[in-house]
Amino acid sequence: MTIEMNSQLGSIDVSREVVSTIAGGAAVDCYGIIGMASQKQIKDGLSEMLGKDNFSRGVLIRELEDGIHIDMYIIVSYGIKISEVAYNVQSKVKYQLQQMLGLTVDSVNVYVQGVRVTSNQA
Repeated sequence: MTIEMNSQLGSIDVSREVVSTIAGGAAVDCYGIIGMASQKQIKDGLSEMLGKDNFSRGVLIRELEDGIHIDMYIIVSYGIKISEVAYNVQSKVKYQLQQMLGLTVDSVNVYVQGVRVTSNQA
């Protein structure tokens, strides 16, 4: 499945996997994010943190009539204000996709799947 973007020179098809990877990479760069979580965690209750090469799995791209919506499943660091981290993730993901692909995203929904204590906070 691809996302089609039209310009005056023609059309460009971008794979959803590429969009997911860029969005996941942007999220992991934000302060307070430990990693991406599995989308299936809600169903099966497992707390599975994905590695750096798998952060696209914590991202769900939905293309609807009114635009493109992204759902992100993250794990945050203990002691960090969750609302600020979520806002930073939303801003950075929208900005990165606009700068790298010229893709306008209508919403970035952030689902915090867990809070972890890092070794330097103990």
